[in-house]
Amino acid sequence: MPAMSTEPVETVEVTTASVACDGGPGAAGHPKVYLNLAKGGQIDCPYCGKRFVMKAGAKAAAAH
Repeated sequence: MPAMSTEPVETVEVTTASVACDGGPGAAGHPKVYLNLAKGGQIDCPYCGKRFVMKAGAKAAAAH
């Protein structure tokens, strides 16, 4: 059995600590989820594996 890859499907640089992911259009789509990058500066979508990374120099301010 081959080892599972831990590499993200896609990496997206963002400038805010809160992002939403819906997987994109068509068959790749999934229910919209809101993700928080405040801890660690990156997070992977639990549905599609897309990785959101805080852009260098951006501040992870707490959302209201």
